[in-house]
Amino acid sequence: MASYVVMEPPAKTTGGKAGKGAGERAVLVRDGFRFLAFLLPALWLVFNRLWIETAVVIAMTMALSALGAVAGFGNVAPALVLLVSLYVGLEASALKLAALRRRGWREWGVVEADNADEAEIRYLAEALTGSDETPAPPPAATAGPAAPRSTSQPALGLLAYPGKS
Repeated sequence: MASYVVMEPPAKTTGGKAGKGAGERAVLVRDGFRFLAFLLPALWLVFNRLWIETAVVIAMTMALSALGAVAGFGNVAPALVLLVSLYVGLEASALKLAALRRRGWREWGVVEADNADEAEIRYLAEALTGSDETPAPPPAATAGPAAPRSTSQPALGLLAYPGKS
């Protein structure tokens, strides 16, 4: 089974409410290796309107090719360009998701399915049943004693040492 990340459009493009119309315009992005993005990285990025990523890939390819020609590395430059293509093939889904997040889309969740049609059906079924319910109220705070506040300064590193001054 493949995993599909469901991205819903921003609320301003769906008439003000994220739930109404967002399901119709949601985008499902399959997580996994993209063979076409590996073979033709710049064209795949342009086709998916990933302009910044396209510019970076073209610049990296040109720089690596120039490095191979100027420094006389011969077979090393094509191998490095192949690594750039491999990176785009492996991270194509993440690049597409990052571009959608920059455009204001929000992540609804992940759906596991055998193909895109089944994933869309599962998403719509879950979105329709989940939209009628009201969210549960947050749990009440416990009436126990509050934890003592530490007056020590932050520790060097990742961990603080409570109670130490």
